[in-house]
Amino acid sequence: MSNTIFHKVKNTIQKNNFLFIFFKNIEIYTIYLLNNISHYQLIKVQFFKKMGYPLNLKNPQSFNEKVTWKKIYDRNPLLPVVADKYAVRSYIQKMLGEAKAKEVLIPLLYVTDQPETIPFESLPPDFIIKPNHASGKHIIVEHGSYDQQEIIKICKRWLKTPYGFDKLEWAYQLIKRKIVIEELLHEDKGNPRDFKLYMFHGKCKLIRVTFRTKDGISKSAFDEKWHYLPIKSLDFTQGPGIEKPKNFKEMLELAEILSKPFDYIRVDLYNINGKIYFGELTNYPGSGLIRFEPKTVDNQLGNYWTIEPKYWKIISRKS
Repeated sequence: MSNTIFHKVKNTIQKNNFLFIFFKNIEIYTIYLLNNISHYQLIKVQFFKKMGYPLNLKNPQSFNEKVTWKKIYDRNPLLPVVADKYAVRSYIQKMLGEAKAKEVLIPLLYVTDQPETIPFESLPPDFIIKPNHASGKHIIVEHGSYDQQEIIKICKRWLKTPYGFDKLEWAYQLIKRKIVIEELLHEDKGNPRDFKLYMFHGKCKLIRVTFRTKDGISKSAFDEKWHYLPIKSLDFTQGPGIEKPKNFKEMLELAEILSKPFDYIRVDLYNINGKIYFGELTNYPGSGLIRFEPKTVDNQLGNYWTIEPKYWKIISRKS
């Protein structure tokens, strides 16, 4: 009986935009406040449950500890800029120049903070919609098949709901929320592969390639010289070895330029039919909860990363 009532209430909240936004905001801000007044006890408990070892914020050693440290303490003013899926386009132009930026940026179709103004009638049959202030949220439209009112409803939820607050991901909190619509990329051999380059102090030490198929998601790992690495994470299937892209050197060069102002950042690129496209810059991979296998990878990656408070000021002086 109680389960039936619970599911009815849950379904009612899910269907009602006002109730969903109201309760989601309460949940997010409550977790945020509890973390702050408890000196991050909630995130420490979560970290221990997921990773199997205690979180050390005073002297972080592993990659995941340092990502968590970054979430709480790193206030590089560029972090919100590159986390913003709309503002990052200006950053790309500044770092690469207008001509190169135009070459690698996925064509922008529309941007707005009012979803009801989306010009559906003028959009191509295939496109992708996403909020600029979040990660992992998107709507893919193919062959012109979509429910216009449902898209508007989802977009309004996105705009009214903070992202990353409950996970203490600071960079997302300063972003002025918008809806971004881009062309949908297609590859001749199937779904586009996502190349994630782990950049430590401007140098690549790991590449993870994401494969998306009807059977699910798998990930392969390579070093900066494209040697296949027997690395996997417990959250995904291990992917296959693949040939090094012919333009891999260019991918590395782009990643080095884009990562220059940061101690660590992940540069996500697509390589579609031999053409490189910019995906996103990721400040907090897995929110600092990636369960690498073997577990020693966590510390190996952490060794590449030297934590230096206000490092961006040092980088700025050097450049």
